[in-house]
Amino acid sequence: MDFIQETWNKAKRLNKIIVLPETEDLRMLEAAELIVKSRLAKIILIGKEEDVHKLAADNNVEIGNIPIIDPRKSEKLDKYVQILKEKRAQKGMTIEKAKHLLMDDYPYYAAMLLDQGEADGVVTGATHFTADTIKAAIECVGVAKGQSIISSFFVMVLNDKAFGEEGLLFYADCGVVPNPTAEQLADIAIQTADSFAKLIGKEPRIAMLSFSTKTSAVHPDVDKVIKATEISHKKRPDLLIDGELQIDAALIPRVGQRKAPNSLVAGRANILIFPDLDAGNIGYKLTERLAHAQAFGPILQGEAKPINDLSRGCSVEDIVNVVAITAVQAQ
Repeated sequence: MDFIQETWNKAKRLNKIIVLPETEDLRMLEAAELIVKSRLAKIILIGKEEDVHKLAADNNVEIGNIPIIDPRKSEKLDKYVQILKEKRAQKGMTIEKAKHLLMDDYPYYAAMLLDQGEADGVVTGATHFTADTIKAAIECVGVAKGQSIISSFFVMVLNDKAFGEEGLLFYADCGVVPNPTAEQLADIAIQTADSFAKLIGKEPRIAMLSFSTKTSAVHPDVDKVIKATEISHKKRPDLLIDGELQIDAALIPRVGQRKAPNSLVAGRANILIFPDLDAGNIGYKLTERLAHAQAFGPILQGEAKPINDLSRGCSVEDIVNVVAITAVQAQ
């Protein structure tokens, strides 16, 4: 399947409002121009209006009809400062600190727009670290109900259509949580299943990966995956989740049938949940390099509302695609 084209088509139908706060970066303005011209989403820019327009004009970028909000001049600044202070009061947030964050750290103001229903999603990270994006998400928007963490997934598009959903697989977590507990691993599985259903529109089949299949090995690491699978079943009995499964048992039907004959997931998984960040990060990069797969991500999940991170080396095309994904997440 053409993941990006289908995501673009969905985003156009949804017509969501996405905030881009890093307006000091020309790539963001170029992406904003393309997004609006392609009717992928409505855009709000955060920054000093004069500076943003000058950067755009100096580089022949057309952003004339895109609204620009300068937090320092916003009539909603004091309201947002009070809300942020109250949200984080138990963590030591003061009026002064909240005001500084919202005036000078634009992803915070963007996240507050999202929290207050003024926008549907935020895309940032071209000039900020991932940790900055996640911190703004946690402090302004928070995690989704019933979830303990923010995690991430990669969309992997393989040339071999025999795997996953016609060659498409979701890998998680490959970018955020280094060594998840069993509870966190269960939440990662549930978050990724919901992300898959939103973005792909097909039934998720989740494999909880291990070096063991159905207690073929005994080890505390295996126990963690087994426990995470049990927690997932209790939280979301509606989902097809199975584990622990080795990677071949998860993906190859004849192996899955032999190693886990009663499984509804083995041999036909379209979501792979890795036991830790080492395995997930190595796994997606091996797939990308050796199988020549396309990798889209990491896409954040688990927030109450969608905020996504970019690589600081991102291209304009990357920004546009992440905006489209964010718009679909916001449905």
